[in-house]
Amino acid sequence: MEVNKILNADILDIIFEGKNKEYGAYELRKTYNKRLMKAIIGTAIVILLLFLGYFLSNLNGGPKKQAMVVEDVQLEDVKEEKKNEPPPPPPPKVEPPKVEMAKFTPPKIVKDNEVKEEEKPPEQEKLEDTKIGTVNQEGIKDEGITAPPVSDAGKGVVEAPKKDEEDYDKTFTKVEIESEFPGGAAAWLRYMNKNLRYPDDAVNNEIQGTVVVQFIVDKEGNVSDVNAISGPETGGLREEAVRVIKKSGRWTPAVQNGRQVKSYKKQPIVFKLEAQ
Repeated sequence: MEVNKILNADILDIIFEGKNKEYGAYELRKTYNKRLMKAIIGTAIVILLLFLGYFLSNLNGGPKKQAMVVEDVQLEDVKEEKKNEPPPPPPPKVEPPKVEMAKFTPPKIVKDNEVKEEEKPPEQEKLEDTKIGTVNQEGIKDEGITAPPVSDAGKGVVEAPKKDEEDYDKTFTKVEIESEFPGGAAAWLRYMNKNLRYPDDAVNNEIQGTVVVQFIVDKEGNVSDVNAISGPETGGLREEAVRVIKKSGRWTPAVQNGRQVKSYKKQPIVFKLEAQ
């Protein structure tokens, strides 16, 4: 382009000088401002039409709004009809059976010819199954039935002692006083420290724990049926615990109702390795 035309020429003409202006890029850039102006004007017209339509719709009253009506609903009281049902009949009275009773005769020293027949005490054989009371009463034999006390003006009712039907020859599992090693816990600890040996196999394999040994102590304190029922099964701990119990000699027997009885005993024996 000539020098005198550069000052008056458009910037696009300078850029595309010597290039193919018919390719399309030149034409697009040349008409860019016109196309942009058309787009702005078209957008403005659409917005204006929308605004105009909204204004006209409000001018005509717009859509009709319906008011929401809320009504309170009254619930009717429901009256329950109470039925007058008759009360249930009282339970029938069950009278306990009358137990045969013999009147207690207080001891009194008199001459034989002065003893009245009604004051003679009953024979001992007749009192085995008969309760002792303040009056003579006929009824069934006493078989463990608790008879109601007869009114005796506050003097009290003396009953015959109950029969002890406990079998003291059996082996008890629960007793009032358990069997124990003679001398108590302190003597048992001394015995264990002196006689218990930790098996070498258990020491080498670091086996430890509590072995519970069950055995029977008879009325004379003799130990029998010694068995290890729990504890480590390896290392010889159970065998050593059984050996110590069998060697322990006589024990103090268990006591039930004031009598020495044969009973089961469970004795724990603790095997514990000391930390190095």
